[in-house]
Amino acid sequence: MAVLEVHGLHQYFEQGTVNENHALKGIDLSLERGEFVAIIGGNGAGKSTLLNSIAGTLPVSQGQILINGKDVTYQNVAKRAKLIARVFQDPRSGTASLLTIEQNLALAEKRGSWRNFWASGVKRSDRQHFKEKLATLGLGLENRLGAEMGLLSGGQRQAVTLLMATLKELALLLLDEHTAALDPQTSATVMALTDKMVRAQHTTTLMITHNMASALKYGDRLIMLDHGEIAVDVRGEEKQHLTVEDLLTMFKERSGQEFADDAVLLS
Repeated sequence: MAVLEVHGLHQYFEQGTVNENHALKGIDLSLERGEFVAIIGGNGAGKSTLLNSIAGTLPVSQGQILINGKDVTYQNVAKRAKLIARVFQDPRSGTASLLTIEQNLALAEKRGSWRNFWASGVKRSDRQHFKEKLATLGLGLENRLGAEMGLLSGGQRQAVTLLMATLKELALLLLDEHTAALDPQTSATVMALTDKMVRAQHTTTLMITHNMASALKYGDRLIMLDHGEIAVDVRGEEKQHLTVEDLLTMFKERSGQEFADDAVLLS
């Protein structure tokens, strides 16, 4: 059974008006368990709209979304929280700046069931578990459990956010351009950590990115969106041997136009 199934997904903005925008045009997509999929495309291609639809932050105009065979099309974000974790572009999103690393991890551990968190506090066994998990990041944060999240660098914070997202068993991890706000060196470090964590836990992952090189380097499969439609979908051995030039040629052959987003080409 596929972990994620998207059937005939359409998304409209300002539907029925002169400003109508048909952002997604009948997207069909399926992710198998443990699959790591990178999605790339220019501005307005539909990347964020697709992720927001899957996450539940954007009501579906038409179509169906299933996670582990369950129809979640009309479930809100809160109800999907036990199934989906999401890491955003801004390292400050998804964490509480004034809480400690330990407290943030404890909240993540209770994802979808936060009731009575403050009354129960952090257990000693959980504290040791958090230290062990933080040690896997290789950033020395296992000895800084009591430090406020707001004191961490952008890269450190994004690494902890990744850990928080995968701390508890989940069906699907959504990465929303999660390295875009980082400098090139830190971005490369966080991407390497991402790959390590996703592979180690066999986490089904959907990552959107503006970085064409990262999309080619990481993941089992690459999807290229264009004006709300899937223009390119490659995986396995075919993906492994692709270069940026190959991908641009493939895009032109399948979409009938040149890829013209400099922000993607130069990233």
